[in-house]
Amino acid sequence: MSPRIPKLLACTFVAAAALMPLFAAAQAYPSRPIRFIVPFPAGSAPDSIARVVSQQMQLTLGQPIIIDNKPGVQGAIAAAEAARAAPDGYTIFGGNNSTLAANPSLYKKQPYNPAKDFVPVGLYITASLTLVVRPDFPAKNMHEFVAYAKANPGKLSAGYASAGMQVSMGELKSLGKVDFLEVPYKGVPQAVSDLMGGQIGFTFADNAVAFTQIRAGKLRGLGVTSLKRTALMPDMPAISEELPGFDVNVWSGLVVPTGTPKEVIDKLWDASRKALATPEVGKSLNALGLEVAPMGPDEFGRFITAETAKWARQVKAAGIQPE
Repeated sequence: MSPRIPKLLACTFVAAAALMPLFAAAQAYPSRPIRFIVPFPAGSAPDSIARVVSQQMQLTLGQPIIIDNKPGVQGAIAAAEAARAAPDGYTIFGGNNSTLAANPSLYKKQPYNPAKDFVPVGLYITASLTLVVRPDFPAKNMHEFVAYAKANPGKLSAGYASAGMQVSMGELKSLGKVDFLEVPYKGVPQAVSDLMGGQIGFTFADNAVAFTQIRAGKLRGLGVTSLKRTALMPDMPAISEELPGFDVNVWSGLVVPTGTPKEVIDKLWDASRKALATPEVGKSLNALGLEVAPMGPDEFGRFITAETAKWARQVKAAGIQPE
């Protein structure tokens, strides 16, 4: 036997031994609880989505998923923290249209870069927002609302907590030729609470929050922000029926820090896909006015790129100046 063969075999064994822990680590994922960072407060649509889907994901992954709400600056605080996390699959982030697509156009500086700091796992849902007012508001529909706002310039106030809400307000001002005061909030539930308490005049609420209050008779919905009516509440008009061209859609999904192994991403997407396919999850999300829209890592990545360009156009068209 050539003296080189034992040496070659030894080198091969050492190399294989070095790779075994990495392979075992990927195969073993997850071996401990997973932290799911949500960029908006408890009770918001992103929070509801994370809780509903993660309950089913746990059954596939075999480990608990712990929801960690980090609201503020339209999700930028949570996104920055998630971006700094170790890329090992034990910190996942509920990215949405605000944090992954619109914020670069809304802020001159951000503590994270959505295009560089995250890789996509999957899209979960798409939805519209709903313009809501108190039951005693003078306007009963969008036509009356626009007329009332024009007759009272600058007297109405509206709360916003996300890019979708802010752009919706910009489009309302631009297309409706109305003026009102915009009030920032950390989350939709707080804005809705102040609306019901009379501190503000209206808001564009996530359907997850709005539909519940509308069905309870605590708020009146005047229109959804999607170009057409949603099948989840077909009697609710689209704002575009009164203001042609009004079109704002929101979405939410899952991303992880850049550098996360593909094997881990695939396991997270497999668990997400299976969760979204269950009747229980579909029913729960539909009840919140959210439409299940599964989209895998590659397709979701292309979607985010297209949405970033789209939101840049919408921010500009709405006349919103970056902060």
